[in-house]
Amino acid sequence: MKDIMDLHTHTVASGHAYNTIYEMARSASERGLSLLGITDHGPAMKSGVPANYFNNFKMLPRELYGIKLMFGCELNILDYDGKIDLSQSMLEKQDFTVASIHKPLYTIGTVSQNTKAYISAMQNPYIQIIGHPDDADIPVDYEELVCAAKENHVLLEVNSESLNPRCVRNSGATKNYMKMLDYCKTYKVSIVLDSDAHCEIDVGNHEKSIALLESISFPEELVVNRSIEALSEYIMLPTQKIGNKK
Repeated sequence: MKDIMDLHTHTVASGHAYNTIYEMARSASERGLSLLGITDHGPAMKSGVPANYFNNFKMLPRELYGIKLMFGCELNILDYDGKIDLSQSMLEKQDFTVASIHKPLYTIGTVSQNTKAYISAMQNPYIQIIGHPDDADIPVDYEELVCAAKENHVLLEVNSESLNPRCVRNSGATKNYMKMLDYCKTYKVSIVLDSDAHCEIDVGNHEKSIALLESISFPEELVVNRSIEALSEYIMLPTQKIGNKK
C-alpha cells in the first residue's frame, strides 16, 4: 500500500514527547514521506501547550529536508456536546486539526453519549480528522460514527500506536477497528493512517495499521495516505490557499 504521509505526530512542545520539529521532519524524510503533520496536544491536556502556541505557525518553515509540513492541533473533546479546547478564532488559523477523546479529560458516558461527543465534534467545520476512536473503555456505535463521518466529510483515523501492545488503548483497538473498517467499506468512507508518534523513530510507522488493512482486504482507494490529491478532498495544503475548509 502506498503511504506518503503522517498527519498525527507530537513534538517536545506537547510536554511528553521527545523530539523537535526539525528532528521529526528529518525522520519523515528518511522514511520517504512527502508530507508531515505536527499536531501537538491542545491546552486542556495537563502537559499540553498554551493556546497561544497555535497562534504563531506563520513563523514556521513549510518545508524541511524535502518534506512538506502542516501544523495543527490534536484537540481534546471535552464533553458529549463535542466541546473542544481551542476557540473558533484559533481553529481558523490551523492548517488542520485532529479531535480526540483522552480519558483524563472526558467523563466516559454511554454508547450513545460517547458517539454523540464524536459526532458533535465532527460538525465543527475546522475539524477534519477524528483521532484514535478505538478505546474499548469509551464504547461507541461504529455504524453511526462512520455514517456521520461521511455526512460531515471527516476522516476517521486508524492509529498505529493504538495497535501497539505498549499503548493503554491496545486492549480493544484491533476489534474496534475491525468493526469501524467494515462499516467504512460498506459506506465507502475514507480513513487516514497515523503514527501518533511521540518520538522521531515512530514517524511514518504505520506497519501495524497496514497489516490490519491488508488482513481484511481494505480498499486502498479509501486510504488518503496514498496521495496528496486524495488528502486534498478533505484537507488542503496551505500553499493551495484553502487551508482549513473541508
